[in-house]
Amino acid sequence: MTFDELLNLVSSSKAPDICVDSRLVEDGAVFVAVKGTIYDGHDFIDQAAARGAKYIVANEGKAKIEIPDAGCEMILVEDSAEAAAVLAQAGRGKPASKLTNLAVTGTNGKTTVAYLVRSVIQTAGEKCGLIGTIVYDTGLDSSKADLTTPDSLLIADAQQKMVEAGAKYMVIEASSHALSQNRLTCIKFKAAAFTNIAGDHLDYHKTQKDYMAAKTRLFTSLSPDATAVLNKQAPEAELIVKQTRAKILWYAIDEPADLTAHIESIDITGTVFTLGYADQSSIVHHPSSVVKTSLPGRYNVSNHLAAAGLCLAAGFDLETIAAGLSALKMVPGRLEKVDDEGVSSTSERDAGHLGNPSVFIDYAHTDDALKNALSALKPFCKGRLYVVFGCGGDRDRTKRPRMARVAEQLADFIIVTSDNPRTENPDDIISEIVTGFEYPDSQTIVVEPDRKKAIEFAIKTAARNDMVLIAGKGHEDYQIIGTQKFDFSDKLIARQCLRNRR
Repeated sequence: MTFDELLNLVSSSKAPDICVDSRLVEDGAVFVAVKGTIYDGHDFIDQAAARGAKYIVANEGKAKIEIPDAGCEMILVEDSAEAAAVLAQAGRGKPASKLTNLAVTGTNGKTTVAYLVRSVIQTAGEKCGLIGTIVYDTGLDSSKADLTTPDSLLIADAQQKMVEAGAKYMVIEASSHALSQNRLTCIKFKAAAFTNIAGDHLDYHKTQKDYMAAKTRLFTSLSPDATAVLNKQAPEAELIVKQTRAKILWYAIDEPADLTAHIESIDITGTVFTLGYADQSSIVHHPSSVVKTSLPGRYNVSNHLAAAGLCLAAGFDLETIAAGLSALKMVPGRLEKVDDEGVSSTSERDAGHLGNPSVFIDYAHTDDALKNALSALKPFCKGRLYVVFGCGGDRDRTKRPRMARVAEQLADFIIVTSDNPRTENPDDIISEIVTGFEYPDSQTIVVEPDRKKAIEFAIKTAARNDMVLIAGKGHEDYQIIGTQKFDFSDKLIARQCLRNRR
């Protein structure tokens, strides 16, 4: 059977199941051998065949395994990951073609941008599916995300549900892993936004150049009638301009660009800024609109601009965009303030908080993200600024000392702890972090490998006017130790610590 014949089969009423995980294969299924982040599906072709796969799609030159089932057909292609995406869309009735697809990529800010885009579209009275780091929301159902960008089969399934739910739009976070593995093939994007690039994922991409090249792939795939929404204040965006056919929409804070934000006021409760847009293609200047957002920090203004650019490209007007940006009150685990819930009355709540520090959780797990979060809090901290952080195991080791340097520069008191150590020794990870401190023996630096104890120590030690930032895990409600996941929520632990101070 040729690939075109297989494509016709999966598009028919008698379509077989399509799998990229050999463990899910059933009789008559199509197994597509795809190289992933950790495992290579080509190593499991024999298992898929043994489980009853009727068709196996594999890369040319890699499939040299004898198939034990004589009725199993091997179909060789140039790129099996791309083939999986093509088959997935065909098998689900090509749902991507029925949606206005918007994407955002970059080291930091993707989740916030995606939530802001959805807020704008929902405020306008339309339905918008969302696929990202926190949640896969189709409108018919919602599930916790396993990966920032799932495999092409799951994306197609989600898009099919979005269409069934009446959605006309989808916004998706595009990770560098997904882009390098062609998980987004077959999706025509109306617009894609680039936030920034910082040191991360070098355990996978090996070099910063390769990391940026993966991000750029999103923009090289854009058609000439699509829009690339680019951060003018990120120098790396110039590399994208050279490699995309799309129209360019630049955004910037307080400097000339197509889309601009002029900050009127900013504090820990949020920011007020004027959103301005000049359509260079028609030399039309649109009336500016005021955005009042509860998301604090200058970096979040940049995230608002990226979201606004995507929504402009999707056809929404500036006034609608400003209203939608203002409507979003919080993004889970993104500089989220932890409150002491469960107090029975207002007077008890006020009394209970008299001696409590302000506590925030944030997903910051790169030095750049940690710098943004601490910089957002520091100007408004009347006392000492505490930070609790660690680094993930089996991940980019180069950022560990850099995170220490950022913490030492911006925080007044530092507690180094575990994040998700995975299969690494937590003490070894902490040792690599500590090498980044200029003054590791300072009395303002504490090492506590037990994350729960580290959070408890910070909140118990902090005074009323202090602030505590618990960084690294944000929305996550688990901790990975070894190969096991354990229930663990920074937010719930911090909330209990605040209650215990009453």
